[in-house]
Amino acid sequence: MLRRVLLARAIPLSSASYGFPKPLSPPLRIGGPRLATSSGDPVADGGIGGEDDPFSFPDHYHKQLPPDVARGVDALVAAAEATGSSAAGAARALDGCGAEASEPLVVAALSRLRNSCAAAHAAFRWAAAQPGYAPGRRACHSMLAILAKHRRFDAARALLDEMRRASMASPAAVLLLVRRHCAARDVAAAVAAFRALPSFGFDTGVAEFHGLLSALCRYKNVQDAEHLLISCEKEFPFETKSFNIVLNGWCNIVCSLREAKRFWSSMERKGIDRDVVSYGSMISCFSKAGSLHSVMKLFNHMNEAGVAPDRKVYNAIVFALAKGRCVKAAKMLVRTMEEKQVAPDTATFNSLIGPLCKARQVQEAMEMFDAMLERGLSPSVRTFHALLNVARNSTEVFDLLDKMKQLQCEPEMDTYIMLIRKFCRWRQHESVEKLWSAMPANGLSPDRSAYIVLIHGLFLNGRLEEAAKYYGEMKSKGFSPEKKTEEMITAWLEGRELAKASVSSKGGSVSLKLPKK
Repeated sequence: MLRRVLLARAIPLSSASYGFPKPLSPPLRIGGPRLATSSGDPVADGGIGGEDDPFSFPDHYHKQLPPDVARGVDALVAAAEATGSSAAGAARALDGCGAEASEPLVVAALSRLRNSCAAAHAAFRWAAAQPGYAPGRRACHSMLAILAKHRRFDAARALLDEMRRASMASPAAVLLLVRRHCAARDVAAAVAAFRALPSFGFDTGVAEFHGLLSALCRYKNVQDAEHLLISCEKEFPFETKSFNIVLNGWCNIVCSLREAKRFWSSMERKGIDRDVVSYGSMISCFSKAGSLHSVMKLFNHMNEAGVAPDRKVYNAIVFALAKGRCVKAAKMLVRTMEEKQVAPDTATFNSLIGPLCKARQVQEAMEMFDAMLERGLSPSVRTFHALLNVARNSTEVFDLLDKMKQLQCEPEMDTYIMLIRKFCRWRQHESVEKLWSAMPANGLSPDRSAYIVLIHGLFLNGRLEEAAKYYGEMKSKGFSPEKKTEEMITAWLEGRELAKASVSSKGGSVSLKLPKK
């Protein structure tokens, strides 16, 4: 594996080394004077999370668009989703949608279409061809993220090359591609993309190196990240932050206590200072492993070393105590945090609510939820997922969904997948349909995982025609079914056709043999 990383590292620093394809034909008209100044538009200017995460703006932004733009988004999304596989049909549907291309419209439409690569790409290409509009940086980053997410790397690199020609590329755009290569477990391509940064006029500095290490660790390529860290010592001298990224990978991504202990010891041997982040990662690892004794021992060692705990360390200990059924001690620690001027946050209460829900102590979990609201803290999706997971009936589920809406905490795709699975298990098909139809209203389009969960749930509940309908819809959107799903539906369809053929061969008549008297 190390050999593979070192080979990738040896790739020359040029765009050719990264395998950029020829420019898109016809070339996209991207960029424009508006990029020089801010429009004040949270979507057009990069949203909450900036360019690093094109979809960091809230999905309910669609509801804040001017009415004519919102209608245009609905029309463009509907036309893109109905395009099918015919290029000519796609062009006709999009040309007839009546939408007027603009940056807010295109970004909002791409957000809605982000789970359907073909539809999103068709909408983006249509918008780029409209007179008077050229995709801005935010739209390009959004499209780049969609292509890379669906592993359309050739198309993504072609778009990135067009962005470079228009002087719109940024380190964040290249690192976005690096992350998606890491997600695809293609370490060599991720390192090659990192090494291509100078061809865009950007330095491969320490911050970018940290971005590469973080991306590798985030998608469980921690062993590769560690090898890269050690092998690049001359280019990027050892420092605590670099080691903390890899340590966090072992502790909180792979969750391997053995590897975390080994790497922790190697930091000491190499003379790397261990700070509050280092201790926090190890405490979190011990906490997840259920080793409360080791958590408290390391916490005491941390205090003896003169390292003041921060909120993340306290949260990890609160979680360990709550998981170990020491709820009173966990609550006392929350009070200690306040005494030490470390204000508890949403994650602190999640560290209590999650273990309480798993232990089926729902009443105490709800008390913690109320205490969170009393302190003016906003619950996260994770908070509601813990509570939804222990909901006992549809009334409780929809009450919690209403509470999410009231608190402006928008459900995610994982929320719908979890609840569709739950309602299918309860055989409440009306609730399943209600959830499925609610997705577009919340700015979400069903992804492959959602379709698979729905199809399996319907099939196992005997709703075979509906399962086949959604299977066809899933394939028409370009989602590849799981082998098990395909075999299941194909076998049923073949059986149905065989039964029809059998009836037809008998002339459609049914004979009854009456018993002899």
